[in-house]
Amino acid sequence: MTNNIHKSAIIENSVTLGSDITVGAFCHVKDNVTLGNGVILESHVVIGGNTKIGDNTHIFPFASIGLAPQDLKFNGEETFLEIGKNNIIREHVTINPGTKGGGALTKIGDNCLFMVASHIAHDCIIGNNVILANNATVAGHVHIGDNAIIGGLAAIHQFVRIGAHAMVGGMSGIESDVIPYGSAIGERAGLAGLNIIGLKRRGFKRDEIHALRNAYKVIFGDNGNLESRVKSAKEEFNSKLVDEVLDFIKSENSRSLCTPKK
Repeated sequence: MTNNIHKSAIIENSVTLGSDITVGAFCHVKDNVTLGNGVILESHVVIGGNTKIGDNTHIFPFASIGLAPQDLKFNGEETFLEIGKNNIIREHVTINPGTKGGGALTKIGDNCLFMVASHIAHDCIIGNNVILANNATVAGHVHIGDNAIIGGLAAIHQFVRIGAHAMVGGMSGIESDVIPYGSAIGERAGLAGLNIIGLKRRGFKRDEIHALRNAYKVIFGDNGNLESRVKSAKEEFNSKLVDEVLDFIKSENSRSLCTPKK
């Protein structure tokens, strides 16, 4: 199928185009950008750098994708941005490529929704089916797992990890790692329990949720230190979901763990 490119759009010769692409008025696509099949750019979209956009991704007006990161250490070195398939990128969204000091790559999975004015900074790794609500901001080097939801106006500190299926409440400030399946909220966020509604909606079995609930009570209880409680949970529960949480906690990271506020 042929591409539908508005006569006012600028597509530079260095750009690689798939098929069945729609490019609206006053878009500018430059540098070493690759647009996959079925990509739709509404009007006034700017895409640059070493950026790959996956098939059937839909980008709305005034989004800025792949331009230089907001990092004063960045000196024009070759870095990359990879965006997967079937993503929806709404108005005024900004997504930056990586930096030399952070692995040189920002990578986004498939089937994500980035709402109006959300921001993904340099060297972030974003999983599949992730949602960033309006004005959510993700600082550099953040990792967000599959199916996580970040509420509107939330701010994620650099180097933080957000586990799979986690929920971050709107207007929250996240300075510490949020466990998979966890729910975090607050100006300086604390863990508010598990994302039970999300677990039910995604079809997790009742016994899996029950085991995770009981393990949460052990992990964040009052007996001993965190290391001993993690060990106890490992011994007590034979559950894939619990193992995911425990592996996340035991993984090395520069940020502390988001825990319940007493």
